[in-house]
Amino acid sequence: MNDSRPLVSVIILNWNGRAYLKECLDSLAAQTFRDFETILVDNGSKDESAGYVRNTYPWVRLVELTENTGFAAGNNRGLAEAHGVQHIVTLNNDTKIVPEFLAELVRAVNADSGIGMVAAKMLNFFQQGRIDSVGVRPTKAGLGENIGVGKTDEGQFDKPEEVFGPCAGAALYRRKMLEDVGFFDADFFAYYEDLDLAWRGRLAGWKAVTAPRAVAYHVHSATGGRMSPFTVYQVQRNKWYVLLKNWPAILLLRHLARILGYDAAALFLALLRGRFVQALRARLCVLRDFPVLMRKRREVARLRRLNDDQTARLLVSGNSALRTFIRKMGSGI
Repeated sequence: MNDSRPLVSVIILNWNGRAYLKECLDSLAAQTFRDFETILVDNGSKDESAGYVRNTYPWVRLVELTENTGFAAGNNRGLAEAHGVQHIVTLNNDTKIVPEFLAELVRAVNADSGIGMVAAKMLNFFQQGRIDSVGVRPTKAGLGENIGVGKTDEGQFDKPEEVFGPCAGAALYRRKMLEDVGFFDADFFAYYEDLDLAWRGRLAGWKAVTAPRAVAYHVHSATGGRMSPFTVYQVQRNKWYVLLKNWPAILLLRHLARILGYDAAALFLALLRGRFVQALRARLCVLRDFPVLMRKRREVARLRRLNDDQTARLLVSGNSALRTFIRKMGSGI
């Protein structure tokens, strides 16, 4: 019997994003690669997003939730509904993709059966010559950063290359990898869930690459808000979730002074910007969740295929040290 299911499932999470949906869904409809389905998970929107999609885009499978479950849990619900047999694509609702987007992601992942993740090139929606992300990577200071963010796109990332992992705003994940290591951790709610997933995939031996011609134009921080109390709390909490779940003990000890130094700087900057309460609450939640994080850490360790030296090579020093850190504080690091 022939399997009529699509090769790819595209999951779009939406929360009060009706203003962005036309650009996003119209660009999906124009894809040159056609063997895909689209699932839009509406996270309890109050702006009539669900009705708009139902009436205007009948080819989109709509999953309506009664409340905002967060980016991680919402995408997990989309995965539960997905029929794609080979790959899952996550796409932000505030993106517009080029016609070759899906074709390029699939071409990149098919180049090697060991590739589990593919990062698209995300450019700023309003300044299309400026890069938002060509993947994510962990730094020795315990932070996660979007590769290339804020830089002018001069073709410096146009050659496909290995990367730590993709930004989940425009990413492809091999279903076989997700069956191996799981999808997003719902406890993250939003932010750093893609770095956490990339860690689990890389530690289990899966590779990640870029697909530079899979371009997505992105309205940065359209949902969470730049330097909002919500963003500060989520990012500063989830940074520690990633560290405690995934980093081998030897690397935590080796870089502990730098990690703690940057964390102290984050607290100080949060104080200066009127976000100290959120930053403090983030760390108290990490202490509360410590037993759960240790259980998850043991689960990650059971899947680990890389040794300590191989894992250490995944870390980068980060861009421009303290100056970049201060700039990135605008996103609540």
